[in-house]
Amino acid sequence: MKESQEKVNKIQLLEQNVQAVSAQKQQIQTQIFELDSALKELEGSTDTFKIIENIMIKTPKEKLKKDLEEKKEVLNLRMQTLEKQEKQLKDTIKELQQEILKKSEKK
Repeated sequence: MKESQEKVNKIQLLEQNVQAVSAQKQQIQTQIFELDSALKELEGSTDTFKIIENIMIKTPKEKLKKDLEEKKEVLNLRMQTLEKQEKQLKDTIKELQQEILKKSEKK
């Protein structure tokens, strides 16, 4: 009985972790969407600027495009990592749930 309760507690903790990972994924998706919008806007622009702290600096279009694409690539890699992490957490939860079910069926 105590072992089952420990597993239930672990499942609750893992579910909290899944929620945290999902929140991070949502933030990254928003950032990727913003980068996509910025890249789209860049296509029709002649003068391009980059904001560094509170200063707007004129920046060559290709340099700015490269910077945005690199940021997007990093975010996509981070998203893949979070998706793997989320899958592992969900798999672990499923395994623990099955173990609890097996124990309860034996009784």
